[in-house]
Amino acid sequence: MTAGHFLKHCPAVIVEELRNRYIFSYYQKRKAMFAQKVRMMMRRTMGLLAALLLCGGTFSAQAQQPDSTDRTTFEQIRGQPQAVSVDQAIQIALANNTEIKRSLLSVRDADQQVRTAWSNVLPEVTSSANYTRNLEVPVNFIPEVVFDPEGDPDTLVPVAFGTDNNWQGGFTVSQTLFNGQAFVGVSTSSLYKAAQTEGMRATAQGIVTQTRMAYYQVLIAREQVRLQQSRLNRVEENLEDTRTMYEQGMVDEYAVIQLEVQLENIRPELTSAEFSKREAVRNLLDTMGLPVSLGLEVEGDLSRFDIRSESVEHGENRALKEVDRMTPLSMESDSMLLRRAFDYRGDLRMLDIRQQLQEKRIQAEKSKYLPSVTASYNLQWSAAQAGTPVFFGSEQQRARSQTFMIGLQLPLFQGFSRDAAIQQAQIQQKDLQLQEYQAKRTAESELTAAEEGIREAFQVEQARKRALEQAQIGYERALKRYQNGLGSQQEVNDAELQLREAETGYAQTVFNYLSAKAQYDQAVGQVPYVEEDTDAIRKNIELE
Repeated sequence: MTAGHFLKHCPAVIVEELRNRYIFSYYQKRKAMFAQKVRMMMRRTMGLLAALLLCGGTFSAQAQQPDSTDRTTFEQIRGQPQAVSVDQAIQIALANNTEIKRSLLSVRDADQQVRTAWSNVLPEVTSSANYTRNLEVPVNFIPEVVFDPEGDPDTLVPVAFGTDNNWQGGFTVSQTLFNGQAFVGVSTSSLYKAAQTEGMRATAQGIVTQTRMAYYQVLIAREQVRLQQSRLNRVEENLEDTRTMYEQGMVDEYAVIQLEVQLENIRPELTSAEFSKREAVRNLLDTMGLPVSLGLEVEGDLSRFDIRSESVEHGENRALKEVDRMTPLSMESDSMLLRRAFDYRGDLRMLDIRQQLQEKRIQAEKSKYLPSVTASYNLQWSAAQAGTPVFFGSEQQRARSQTFMIGLQLPLFQGFSRDAAIQQAQIQQKDLQLQEYQAKRTAESELTAAEEGIREAFQVEQARKRALEQAQIGYERALKRYQNGLGSQQEVNDAELQLREAETGYAQTVFNYLSAKAQYDQAVGQVPYVEEDTDAIRKNIELE
């Protein structure tokens, strides 16, 4: 008989139990793999964390790819400060973020709840031992006629019952033979464990995406600082030249005042850009789970990043490109992408498991109408002894007894609490269905928005790149004209400012693309450095 034929003819209860046991085994293995992955990330990033804490200032040296076999000492780190690449930032966040740690604790808590659920259907063994010392043997009064038929029935004779030493001890074994709530709880515990594991995976996906977005925000904030600083330098040089010309009588004072006003307007913009960069750095440090007081530098140059190319022309953008290409853009239809998102996204899968949990809860509430059957076995020893106590006396003073009992309890009437609990569970099930429906619509909206952002970046990128190339040509020509005595420094400064503006515009386009790509990865449920589970669980537990 084949497995499929066997399952097809199995009772529904057995098939359901097999399904839940498979889910539990699957998620048990996946949780162990994920925990091992996190521990490995923590070892790989320990050297980098030490560098951040020791240096405490601004990091500017070229970052090195972390190696799990590298045992970097504090002395080596102290002399080699490192900048953080995007993959290192992600690994630190996964190993150090508080939400990830809380998710791992939730999974561990689910492990213990599974054990608790099984304890309700496993045998319970107890033992007891008691010793009683009668300082004065209890006395009862019995009518005299009991001992003497001719005695007075109204006369009571004191009689001592008991001995100086009494011993009681034994073992009791209890086993639940049938309890609907207990059996449903066992199958529910594995689903609860699966829900917590999916919650951990969804949290990891969110943390990675949040880290990427924060990292890109630091890069674009740095570009804004460079642009404002170039504008400030240009106006300062123009102001200096204009003042010289004013002193020589070539221009009037109004030209100087105009440039002074322009300069004072630019200074606040530069200050705002610098504070925005600091805020972006603090946000990144907070996401990584590090003290926000640390100084931090990041790797990457958005103005030199090609969003279309598969290769990397500049080494500082290598990590950016690797993370970006870990989840390739799909050319599938929107409906296929949505189906993939429903299968891969941790939050949607968690909602699906919560639906199953709610169904189990309804079963548990209905099982309260069913009887419960228990069996117990009792083995007892008793002993009585006079005088000086001897542990459990001698064989003549000791006796043994055994009992076996089957108990049946049938709840006949408990008011309306059971029916009300069933109705509440069914209402909550409908609420979960609405939540899942809304979550799928939200996922569809997120996926559409991410796709639109990527398409917009691709369309704008060509124009931005042409503007950057033209600005580069213009700057080179202005510089040659100045070197040959045909142009002025003012022309060079203007051309340099135009180049900076073109670089910032292109960097903004790259930032929009990378941000949209990070959102796209999360929308389809395939986030870098988070286990990309396949749909194997659904295929393997699909029982006909």
